[in-house]
Amino acid sequence: EVQLVESGGGSVYAGGSLDLSCRISENTVRYVGWFRQTPGKEREAVASVYIAGGTQHYADSWKGRARIFFDNAEKTVHLEMKDLRPDDTAMYYCAARPSGYSWDALSRGTYSYWGHGTQVTVFA
Repeated sequence: EVQLVESGGGSVYAGGSLDLSCRISENTVRYVGWFRQTPGKEREAVASVYIAGGTQHYADSWKGRARIFFDNAEKTVHLEMKDLRPDDTAMYYCAARPSGYSWDALSRGTYSYWGHGTQVTVFA
């Protein structure tokens, strides 16, 4: 089974930056994504990357504020976030799936494997 280990969460003031990392146990996955969730709300997509080709997908609110990429040597997916806002405060989860298409790369329900999450807090 694919194991995902997140790191890099923390606290920052509005306008700041944070980098999240997700180490994957094997390269058999096809897509790796980052999702976030706040209490009482559904988990929503931030970004995803196609491991083999590097194609990136971003939720509208993250376009221009995030960058996702895969480091093959480290077997790690990085999510660089900038211009953070207080409403970006959430638990951020890494997820992976062994198949799928680009048109549903941000669909939460298509991901099979999930990490435990890392907290991101943005102060006003």
